[in-house]
Amino acid sequence: GLVAFASSLDQIGPFGRRTKDVALLMEIISGYDPKDSTSAKVEVPKFSEELEREVKGLKVGIPKEFFEFEMEEGVKECFDNFVKFFEGLGFEIEEISLPHSKYAIPTYYIIAPCEASSNLARYDGVRYGYRARAKDINEMYAKTRDEGFGPEVKRRILLGTFALSTGYYEAYYLKAMKVRALIKRDFEEAFKKVDVIACPTSPSTAFRFGERTQDPIKMYLADIFTVSVNLAGLPAISVPIGKVNNLPVGGQLIGKPFDESTLLRLSYLWEQHYKHYQEIPL
Repeated sequence: GLVAFASSLDQIGPFGRRTKDVALLMEIISGYDPKDSTSAKVEVPKFSEELEREVKGLKVGIPKEFFEFEMEEGVKECFDNFVKFFEGLGFEIEEISLPHSKYAIPTYYIIAPCEASSNLARYDGVRYGYRARAKDINEMYAKTRDEGFGPEVKRRILLGTFALSTGYYEAYYLKAMKVRALIKRDFEEAFKKVDVIACPTSPSTAFRFGERTQDPIKMYLADIFTVSVNLAGLPAISVPIGKVNNLPVGGQLIGKPFDESTLLRLSYLWEQHYKHYQEIPL
């Protein structure tokens, strides 16, 4: 099952070896649900049938600000080859500006913990989820939340509870919501010029398990290219575009609201060229 973490940011994203797998799953999970206040009454296209439709004359935007961040050697080269592929198909490549993207990480890591703090309050051992053995109700509350949550979840609950507390709400949460509106506006302006936006999925390849747990800021910075998409409420797809030191590099395509079809068609086109699915053992 799935549990709400940050309601205004959460998005269920299917994984698949092939684009068609993802498209089929998207057809099933997309659409309006009267019991879900975050779902939209928008008709769901037959994504799997649209994959092979010809794509012509697209404009692809490259955000200049994304390349001001520190990037692992080799990631930029893989991304340049990814862009050249689309350029070879006759797509127009245009540099765009997302001036507030540099504030995406601090904005996300205020809004997400605030919403997590609220959503995860239900795990109190009384009404919902895990319950610890205890002598009395106060001990049960404390032990349930101590045993039931890991260090990162506790860190985010504490951050969120602090940011929502009296005296800090306006300084942190309200300000973050205003910056979120600016980030969304940047994307709206960019999509007046281009059809899709391309960027690396992460500035580095996968780091070792537990390697950055002692440095949460460094760990959070790995999300620099993806969190702005959640803040702006846009669809995006990540595809393998190469390897650095035998570790995969991801390329991200960001689309206009509810334009998943274009993203899936571009992913399918790239898949026919790069054939990344052949590298994954069954």
